[in-house]
Amino acid sequence: MQLRWLIIVSCFSVLIAPSAWADSVEEGKDTSRNLLTERLRESQHPQRINEIPYLHDIAQPAKTVEQWLSQTPSVIEVTDVSVSVTDFGLDVILDTSAELTPVTSVIGNTLIADIPNAVLALPNAQDFQQIDPVAEIASVSVTNLPNNYVRVAITGVDAPPTADVIAETQSLVLSVTPGLAEAEEEIQIVVTGEQDGYFVPDASTATRTDTPLRDIPQSIQVVPQQVLRDQQAVRLEDALQNVSGVTQITPRSWPGSDFAIRGFRIDEFSFFGTTLRDGLQDPVGTYLLELTSVDRVEVLKGPSSVLFGSANPGGTINIITKQPLPDPFYELSATVGSYDFYRGAIDLTGPLNDSQTVLYRLNASYRSAGSFIDFVENQNISIAPVLDWRISDNTSLTFSGEYLSLNSVFTPGQPAVGTILPNPNGAIARNLYIGEPDSDFDQNGIRVRAELEHQFSDNWSLRSAFGLRTYRETRRDLVFPDSLSPDNRTLNRRYGVDFNELDIYSFVTDIVGKFSTGSVEHQLLLGTTLARIDFIRAEGSGGTAPPLDLFNPVYGQPLTPPVQFYDSTSVSDSLGVYIQDQVTITDNLKLLLGLRFDAFEQTNRDLLEDSRTNQSGNACSPRVGIVYQPVEPLSLYASYSRSFTPTIGLAFDGSQFEPGRGTQYEIGVKADLNDQLSATLALYDLTRSNVLTDDPVNPNFSIQTGEQRSRGVELNLTGEVLPGWNIFAGYAYTDATVTDDTDSSLVGNFLNNVPENSFNLWTTYEIQAGALQGFGVGVGLFFVGERQGDLANTFQLPSYLRTDAAIFYNRDQFQAQINFKNLFDMDYFTGAFSNLRVFRGEPFTIQGTISWQF
Repeated sequence: MQLRWLIIVSCFSVLIAPSAWADSVEEGKDTSRNLLTERLRESQHPQRINEIPYLHDIAQPAKTVEQWLSQTPSVIEVTDVSVSVTDFGLDVILDTSAELTPVTSVIGNTLIADIPNAVLALPNAQDFQQIDPVAEIASVSVTNLPNNYVRVAITGVDAPPTADVIAETQSLVLSVTPGLAEAEEEIQIVVTGEQDGYFVPDASTATRTDTPLRDIPQSIQVVPQQVLRDQQAVRLEDALQNVSGVTQITPRSWPGSDFAIRGFRIDEFSFFGTTLRDGLQDPVGTYLLELTSVDRVEVLKGPSSVLFGSANPGGTINIITKQPLPDPFYELSATVGSYDFYRGAIDLTGPLNDSQTVLYRLNASYRSAGSFIDFVENQNISIAPVLDWRISDNTSLTFSGEYLSLNSVFTPGQPAVGTILPNPNGAIARNLYIGEPDSDFDQNGIRVRAELEHQFSDNWSLRSAFGLRTYRETRRDLVFPDSLSPDNRTLNRRYGVDFNELDIYSFVTDIVGKFSTGSVEHQLLLGTTLARIDFIRAEGSGGTAPPLDLFNPVYGQPLTPPVQFYDSTSVSDSLGVYIQDQVTITDNLKLLLGLRFDAFEQTNRDLLEDSRTNQSGNACSPRVGIVYQPVEPLSLYASYSRSFTPTIGLAFDGSQFEPGRGTQYEIGVKADLNDQLSATLALYDLTRSNVLTDDPVNPNFSIQTGEQRSRGVELNLTGEVLPGWNIFAGYAYTDATVTDDTDSSLVGNFLNNVPENSFNLWTTYEIQAGALQGFGVGVGLFFVGERQGDLANTFQLPSYLRTDAAIFYNRDQFQAQINFKNLFDMDYFTGAFSNLRVFRGEPFTIQGTISWQF
């Protein structure tokens, strides 16, 4: 514990202490070198010239009250505001008594300039506002904010305006140019532009069109790029820890991400639409994923079959990737951390020709890491290029690809007895590995995508995309726990090998049109999808491994080869057609209507038995929702939606099973506060039906009478509270139980790995002005309540509260950051597959990252 706090204090000292050393070398220095500290900083926002001081130029901290008062800057008054129309737009002029330096940002169609250490003191009004000063500008407002901030907000009609900042002693002038709406905006159906900050006003996953979140009658959360950067997220569970109602099951040492949404588990080979990549099905997206090329993660809660076909009823995850930018941007980063964690990444983008009609982006990374568990390590390589060709003003063609390779050691977990349950022999060591050191888990895959977008007119557009994804997985020398001997220390183990090969082909076409029927406005979506999944699986099981003493383990003894083998192939074809209408009855009353029909067929072949089975089916999936906005920032909504998943297998009488079904009713409230903070409250009732259960009459067969139900409440708050202070928080109450089963002892049980209560909070603050401008801190709290370890509810996983933290410093194009995870070294458990396979969370870890943008 003392060593951990010594590390933390040292890290703070590295960032802060140099200013105290500066005075010792100040004498004898040539003061003329101070002139070299002036530099022109360019960005996408207004340009300004800042003086970047050397460390010895920074004023020393006050040591007395008198010194502190003398160093405290006086608040500068803004005594008058005026707007003057120019040839290019308008000038917003603020009369002041001293020079002011604003900090600019863009939220939606609004350009914001926050001015620190200032107060608006108009002679005849508390604030300033002017509506429609020119045709392309909707409004200009100047208001006071808490803590001596003045905010200038300039809202464009179709796009955010831009501004040049002219700061003088007696005035501050924002020379504003209206933004122009790009023709391509209407055809950005799934991939939207990169978002800045924590506040995300719109998303594409819920409707396949760019729609404001407050107009969507269903709960959807977006984890934006800034959160991923602030938390230094590298795996999918790093992003999903911020989403309410999502529960992590497997630890970070696991080769992939296994979790539950609203009570229903999503695991490896979720073939049926649970994970998407830029709107296309990506069945192994939770396993073969590196966040280097990811811009943001969108999570749609509840059934989504109306748009994506077969899907888990709990929700759908859409991984949105980074797209090429018209202006050159380059970033290099390097991370070093606990347990031999090393990661290097590059992000390069820009135009390939002078006319900026051909753009590119390249993301690549290499990651190597050990683990707190003995023998566990992994190496990951990711290369993701994108090429965007703007053929004309109305047509674009995008090609993207990704290669990923992951080599890791399989993690089987630990027994419950000795971890969460008492063991007369004592507690099992945190770092104990119960497999064999050579249990390799190799994965590699390729993703290829081609996407055509065309704008027929101002109101009609088309998007068509083709995707190919390949996945290869080899598991060698897999050793699993089989049973625990009565002495509670001898673990009997089994052994096997596994090979999986997966190819996914998908094609989607959407047509979007806007029209009116009288005073009612419509945005119509017509679409079709085609998909094929080829799956090959070869498995050897029935082998044994020597027993392992949990308190005195010996590895490397001979393994007994597998005696049972399974070799099969399957081909799954699906076709879906759908229609959706976003109806605006009035400005504050909106309907969302959708209907989809899917047909699917699967052929399975047992290569060892030389047998073949065929299954087919169809499903119809509706969605209906309504949004009422009594005032502009507030939305009240209600919705009904259904989902389906094909159920593979035959009953005892040879009949095919019906598709599994999900049915959800949801009501909620959404609020956008000052276009910088959003809040959502959702209540839902979700039922999963047609669940397979054991046939009580015919052993080794199933019948389709099971039912599970999840009811809950979710509350989310995201965005900017004050300038520099961001928050991303959520709470979920989840009551997920078995409501029908042939085993009556299971009825009424809680679904395993699902807590009733969970809470997440991540907040950061960055100093906006002064000598320490760019310095910031972050704190995260992640609470997970008690969960059942199995469906029979025979043991519980204890609750835990994990604390994370971060410190960072941004200066021009340079950033240094240190992240602390599990700050207080909580011994916690993420989930369990059985009472022999309980998964421990990571202990205290520290990671330092340096990045450079140019």
